[in-house]
Amino acid sequence: MMNIYTYISVLPLLFCPLSLALPTQTFQVSANIVAGCLVQGSNTGVFGAINFGSYPGTSTAQVTANYIQNATITLLCTPGTHLQMSIDGGANYNAGRNLKRSGNTNLVPYNIYNSATNTAIPVNQAVPITFANANNIVLPLYGQLTLDGHSYAGTYTDNLMVTLSW
Repeated sequence: MMNIYTYISVLPLLFCPLSLALPTQTFQVSANIVAGCLVQGSNTGVFGAINFGSYPGTSTAQVTANYIQNATITLLCTPGTHLQMSIDGGANYNAGRNLKRSGNTNLVPYNIYNSATNTAIPVNQAVPITFANANNIVLPLYGQLTLDGHSYAGTYTDNLMVTLSW
């Protein structure tokens, strides 16, 4: 059983504002977003291709072909990122990039160009990539080869390694 003194000692607490008993303070919330890029999709090991098409072995044409990015991948970067690419000499490098005839040693030289600046891309040297849409970046490339009129019939190929940096 409670006595009257218990009620009297609790009575002053009922009239005290509770906010006096609860201290308030602020705290900071922050994040640091760093520049970065991402290659995503189902076949991220193959960025795309340059296909010069078919020509007779007697042709002396100067052929250009645009880079076609693989439709199953997307390259995206943080807006404002300074993206660069470098491209190696390929599997058939011999004083320049070369297409090689399948099953043989015949070579056809070619060059890779930055389509944004129309300048040749040197072997293993980083060149800047400019882009308008950070969520869908297409590598600005095209290729050019000059046929000498004495090429053997066959399929000529090369594989280039592209390195992206930012």
